[in-house]
Amino acid sequence: MVKLNRIYTRTGDDGSTGLADGERRSKCDPRVEAYGDVDETNSAIGLARLSTAALPELDVMLARIQNDLFDLGADLSTPESDKPLGYEPLRIVAAQPTRLEQEIDTLNARLTPLRSFVLPGGTPAAAALHLARVVCRRAERRMVALALEGEIIGAPAMQYINRLSDFLFVAARIANENGVADILWRPGQNR
Repeated sequence: MVKLNRIYTRTGDDGSTGLADGERRSKCDPRVEAYGDVDETNSAIGLARLSTAALPELDVMLARIQNDLFDLGADLSTPESDKPLGYEPLRIVAAQPTRLEQEIDTLNARLTPLRSFVLPGGTPAAAALHLARVVCRRAERRMVALALEGEIIGAPAMQYINRLSDFLFVAARIANENGVADILWRPGQNR
């Protein structure tokens, strides 16, 4: 159980932060950057949800995703190691990206196939979901970079963040009146 009695601790005044296992790392460490971008994705989704009340099915999905993103942050803040922790670390499990795939399929079945790329915009909810999508892609790039540096990132966590950006794209189209209000890219239109 999380217990937050004090908001400031002063322990980060030196530019470091504590991971879930107690290890101290720089606040610009790639692992900290990765879970920071996941947190930013969560915040962007929270902002998008201010405009999704008229889409209750989608809003419920987004609320569930916000909770999953805290799970992902916990996963990323607890590096895999042989060091005993005294507790079972929270990890993203295969069922979470699988659920996203099912929700993508459910939402995408309502949409007409695209014949062009979609420009971010349309309704306020769609524009906010597109912004959340690109923030999510940045989080994914950070996670990939972290893995390339030799840090272990679980396969379900990588799958989840990849599926999430796909989900947010489809969700933006749903928020654009099931794709009717999508703004399509017209290559070379302004030459």
